[in-house]
Amino acid sequence: MATGATNFYDLYRHGSLGSSLTDALDELIGDERIDPQLAMKVLTQFDRIIAETLQEKIKARLTFKGSLDTYRFCDEVWTFLIRNVTFKLDNGGQTVQADKVKIVSCSAKRAEDK
Repeated sequence: MATGATNFYDLYRHGSLGSSLTDALDELIGDERIDPQLAMKVLTQFDRIIAETLQEKIKARLTFKGSLDTYRFCDEVWTFLIRNVTFKLDNGGQTVQADKVKIVSCSAKRAEDK
């Protein structure tokens, strides 16, 4: 994944921001405006920056309630599928409901970094 002392998960590449970045990089590679190696460096930086930013800058907390449908633990990663979920911000703010939510939870440190 990343080069250097610390590796980061590539989970956020699958979100809307990461998908848009990947699409843009693919187009630049296709137009021969950048090398694939540079695109991989950009994605590695994206993985690092988004993980660090979420850890350092986001202070919001929420609670949720729902019915656990399935769960899995593989390669130090928990995956939960929850149905009929209600999210509530801890500051007493708004509530949000969803029919189905997938939660992926990873250790703060990668297995190879321990």
